[in-house]
Order: sequence, then C-alpha cells, then structure tokens
Amino acid sequence: MKEIVKRFWPYIKEYKLYYMLVIFGGILILISTVATAQIMKPMMDDMFIDKKKEMLYIIPLGLIAIYVTKAFGKYIQTVFMEYIGQSIVTRFREILLDKMINLDMAFLYTNRSGELISRVTNDISRIQFFVSNMLPDMFRDLLTVIALVGYIVYLNPLLSFYTLIVVPLIIYPLMLIAKKLKKYSHRSQSKNADLVSRLTEVFNNSEIIKANATEKFEISRFSVENWNFFKINMKAIYVGALVSPIMEIIAVMGLAAVVYVGGKEVFDDKMTVGEFTAFITAVGLVFEPIRKLGGTYSKIQDALAASERVFEVIDRENAIKDGPKELQEDIKSIEYKNVVLKYENTNILDGINLAIHQGEHIALVGDSGGGKSTFMNMLLRFYDPDSGEILINGSNIKKFTQKSLKHHIALVSQRIYIFQDTLAANVAYGEDTIDEDKVIEALKLADAYDFVMNLEDGIHTMMSEAGANLSGGQRQRIAIARAIYKHASLLLFDEATSALDNESEKRIQKALDAYTKDKITITIAHRLSTIEDADKILVLQKGAIVASGTHTELLECSGVYQRLAGELKL
Repeated sequence: MKEIVKRFWPYIKEYKLYYMLVIFGGILILISTVATAQIMKPMMDDMFIDKKKEMLYIIPLGLIAIYVTKAFGKYIQTVFMEYIGQSIVTRFREILLDKMINLDMAFLYTNRSGELISRVTNDISRIQFFVSNMLPDMFRDLLTVIALVGYIVYLNPLLSFYTLIVVPLIIYPLMLIAKKLKKYSHRSQSKNADLVSRLTEVFNNSEIIKANATEKFEISRFSVENWNFFKINMKAIYVGALVSPIMEIIAVMGLAAVVYVGGKEVFDDKMTVGEFTAFITAVGLVFEPIRKLGGTYSKIQDALAASERVFEVIDRENAIKDGPKELQEDIKSIEYKNVVLKYENTNILDGINLAIHQGEHIALVGDSGGGKSTFMNMLLRFYDPDSGEILINGSNIKKFTQKSLKHHIALVSQRIYIFQDTLAANVAYGEDTIDEDKVIEALKLADAYDFVMNLEDGIHTMMSEAGANLSGGQRQRIAIARAIYKHASLLLFDEATSALDNESEKRIQKALDAYTKDKITITIAHRLSTIEDADKILVLQKGAIVASGTHTELLECSGVYQRLAGELKL
C-alpha cells in the first residue's frame, strides 16, 4: 500500500486544491457521523425519559441538519475524488502507451498485442477503481473510525476497552487474506491478458478462420482461456468473501461484551440510558467503517497487482538509446562494418561489410530467414548490432536521435498498414497538415490515382479497419504512395509490390526509377523483374553475404543466385 501511494504521489500532489475540498467534505461527514451518536443521548434522556416538550422540535430538526450536512459532504468528496481519480488514470493510459510504443522492437515483438492491450485497458481500469473509489472510501472511513473511537473513549473508557480489543483480532486474519488475494489478482490479470490475446488473434485472422471453417475450433480454444479466467476469479471471490463474515462475527462478539458490561452499568446507575444509547450507537457506527475498511483493503490487493504490472513496463529500460545529434542532411552514404546481430546464440547477421552511396539501388535476395528484413531493420534501429557498427554519412548510427534518423527513411514492408482515417491522411501519415497536391502527386507515382479518384470521396474516403474497403493491391499502392510522400533520402522496400500484377508493377517501377535517382534504395524482391536492374544484388544465406554483384555477374558466378533467380522468375 505504501509503495503504490509512493509511486502515484508525484501525480496525486498536483491536485492539492481538489484534495482540500475532499478533506473538507470528509470533515463534514465526520462531524455528522459523530453528531448522529451524540444526538441519541438527549433524544433518550431529555425527550423520552424527561419528556421535555421542546425536544420534540429540536431533535427532528437536528437530525435533518445532521443528514443534510452529511449528504453535502459526501457529494463534495465523491465528485472531487472522482475527478482526481479519472484525471490521473486518463494521464496514466497515455504515459503507459507512450512508454510501450517508444520501447525497442524486441519488447514489442516478444510481448503479445493482447498482453499489451490488457495492461493499457484492464490493469489501468483496476488502478482507476483504487484511485477513484477505494482511496476516497478509505480516507473517509479511516477518519470516521478515528473520530468515533475518540468519542467512545470519551464517553466511557471501560466500555471502549471491550469494544476496541476486537480490532487486533480483525486485522490479523485480514492480512492473511489480503496476501492470498494479491497472488490471485496477479494470476487473474495474467489470464485476462491471455483472453484478450486470444480475441485479438481471432479478429485479426477472421479471413483464414472463415476460409477453413474453423469457427468451432477457435471457440473451443477461446473457451479454455475463458473458463480458466473464470476459475481464477472465483478463487479470489471465495477468499475475498471471507473478509466480511469474519469481521462481522468478531465484531458482534465485541458488541455482545459491550451490551453485557454496559447493561450492568445502567442497572447500577453508573450510566444513563441516553449515555448507553449514544455509546452503543457510536459502537455500531464505528464497526461499519471498520468492516468497509476490511473489504476495501482486500480489494486494494487487486490494484496493487495491477500497479506492479503497469510500473513493470514504465520502469523498463529501453535497449535502444537515443543519440545526442540531429541528422539534418539527407542520407548520402551507409556503411556496415563487420555487423553481427545475435538472437539466442545464433547470428542473424554474421559479419556484414558493405558500403552504399547516394543514387544506388541495392537488392537483397536469399532464402527465408536469411536475414534480409533484419538487414533493413538495423537501419531503422529496431535493433542495434551486438558487435560492429553501422555508419550514416560517416557517423555511427547510434549518435543520431531516432526521430531525426527516421525522418530520412521511408519503409514499405511486407505487411501493409492502413489506419482508420482518410486515404489522404494515410498517405501523409504522421503529418499535422496534409498537402493535397503532394498526396495526389504521390498517388500518381504509385499508380494509385485512377482508382482513388473512382472512390466515392476520392482522397477524403475514410478507410475501414486495416483498409478492408480496399483490395490487397490497392492497399499496397497506398503504402508505396506513403513512402513517396515522405520524400525520404533512403527508401526501404520489403517485398513492396508482392500484391501487384506484372503490368502494375512495371508501371510503378518505371515511375520509381526516375523518382529514386538521387536516393538510396534497398529492395527485398519477390520477383526477378524487381531487382535485375539493381546496381548491386546481395545474396544472403544464414545472415552472411555469400555473393554480390549485378544480375548478369551473379548469374555467371553464383550457384545460389542461379537457384534463387529460378525461384523468383514468374
């Protein structure tokens, strides 16, 4: 509990004014609660026993005043604590997402999307419940307990001893239960992530599921995760449900002792009926917030577990560090100097040495898993070399800020990314203002202008999720147009025209040849026609360059290339 408050404190302390209003509301509730017990004494002694007529007016008006004050205090406290809670948690969602998307690609590749979504949504929602609901309740109930305990000690120290002796008896089992609940909360949140991951997979792969008629198979797999989640939650409920009955049983024992000792005090005329009524009312009032505190404490374990999962991400160090320099000029040269990249004791790239200059078109070919995409990804700093270095314009790539580096690079990957926005916004992705003339120019170069103009709203047509309202070839053209719009000095094409027919590919290739004359272009090919005019073709096998040269040279001297050329030729 102390740790969670400590971590949230830098955010909480920004709301001092709102907390002052919350405290004011809490004081009003506190005064009203103590007054509820205090008014019992004159009601019993003066109104019912001594039958003072004026009390018939004073007591009812006093009760109304007490409960109006209490209601006003509750309203102020609830509204402003909710504001604080909602505001902090809204900010935390942004902080967590910002941290996640800025972490290295190794983190994003190794964590399932469902797991990450669960942390931003489910875990944050559990923290929200703590900040918005449990924290104000704890604050109010704790103040109420302190005030009422002080009041019952003031009324009768002897009777208060019998009342308060049960508190330690309540706390010990509560701590044992809380420990169990925290363990179950961790497991529950982990299972929720499994559930979200399964759902994400189902919706992302709906076409293949439909094509194979595997709906029942997927439902059965989801059902396993769903019922595992149910079982973990029920374990937490079985344990958590013990809190209230245990506390009530112990509390009623203390109350029974109070009734017995207090009854004797009244029989011996050491206490009036009104005093005893006020005391027993205060005791009843004090046990309610204690019971609620017990229930809140057990629920806090859920928020603690969620907080640990959230701060685990926030505290994670990024493996890719920003450099101090801005890359302001175009990328004119790239050099790989004995670059090695390892993954689980295997060299994905193994001693790559290569120099590329402005205006050159480099093509990469090789078997699947040979390191072609990794070769490209190193330039985007998705990974850093385990040994060796990559130089951009003669300087180590690590010396540049990632944002300034990526400003000069345009990527078209195997997977086409279309966002739920207008077609123009997809082409000008990441830009605050869209240059429509530039969008149209990029569409023409990508052989996309004609089909875009036939859409209902042209470049302002809204894209469905993942671009479902476009064909595969149309989506690929939009991705190429996006790269052209960026006007970067380094173009990376990872099987960028795989969804296009031969004629479309030739048209785009012709337009790109003129566009890329003063740029560095690196292409991973799926067709021979894409690469046969490249200035240099690199043949990669198991992360190493086993041959390099022009198409004609490699056909003469490389058996590996001859085989690959046969496979690439369609």
